[in-house]
Amino acid sequence: MREITVTVLPPYNFDLVLDRLSLDPLNAVDTDNRTVKVPFYGKEDEVLTVTATGTSDNPSFLIKMESEDADDSRLAYLKRIFQWEGTLRDIHQHFLDTDLRDIFIEHSGTPIVLEFSPYATLMKSIIHQQLNLAFAHTLTQRFVQKYGRQKDGVWFYPQPSDVAELDISELREMQFSQRKAEYVIGVSKEIAEGRLNLQELEEKSDEEILKELVKLRGIGPWTAENYLMFALGRLNLFPKTDIGIQNALKKLYGMDRKPSLAEIDKMSAAWNPYLSYASLYLWRSIENRK
Repeated sequence: MREITVTVLPPYNFDLVLDRLSLDPLNAVDTDNRTVKVPFYGKEDEVLTVTATGTSDNPSFLIKMESEDADDSRLAYLKRIFQWEGTLRDIHQHFLDTDLRDIFIEHSGTPIVLEFSPYATLMKSIIHQQLNLAFAHTLTQRFVQKYGRQKDGVWFYPQPSDVAELDISELREMQFSQRKAEYVIGVSKEIAEGRLNLQELEEKSDEEILKELVKLRGIGPWTAENYLMFALGRLNLFPKTDIGIQNALKKLYGMDRKPSLAEIDKMSAAWNPYLSYASLYLWRSIENRK
């Protein structure tokens, strides 16, 4: 076992990070001990353990890796997933002069934590389309626990090549709709057969990625924007058609209806160039928290 201590620039509230991660039943979160076990998708599956040892104003973490001679790719992976490089201070300061001031004060130090693999981001987003959150998590859990693998209590999403070989009827038995089953298998085939290279996609601009992803059956703007935010950590995405965003804005402005897309454009203008953080904190403002 290899252990590393990491310090991060404040503000960084890992307890709020764990709170959000715990919404997904597939995540191995222990809020009492301020710990999460993270799947590392390498040549072999590995589990990395992250434990908070500091505070929001003085954040530090203990990282445990399975192998004594584990290389730095694992630490780089965690730094990227948890957004440990740089600081949230400038982003926080930006929003103190906007209508989101109170929300940013309440959730200060909450980073955009990435999904644990780009492929998982796509699968989760497709499965979650047009479902209430509870059933979306249930359906995703069934999918991963049936076709993925588990190690030390941590679930790993299945490989694209395995999902590409599934029959639609198998997913239909798990309560996938016909179209959702087709989308999950179809996108997995695009990846498995090399027509969609997620590693190469990372090097492209937001606009290029959106254009490429929405060509695929089952991926619309909402799913593509989620991918940019939660697979790649891009900073300026605002999925204005998202029901959660619309409900949060309705609550924020005390409206008796959801705002129109034109109204959302006007509301969000001052939140550039950190629209992704506006999205995250608006979601946080209406989520059921422990």
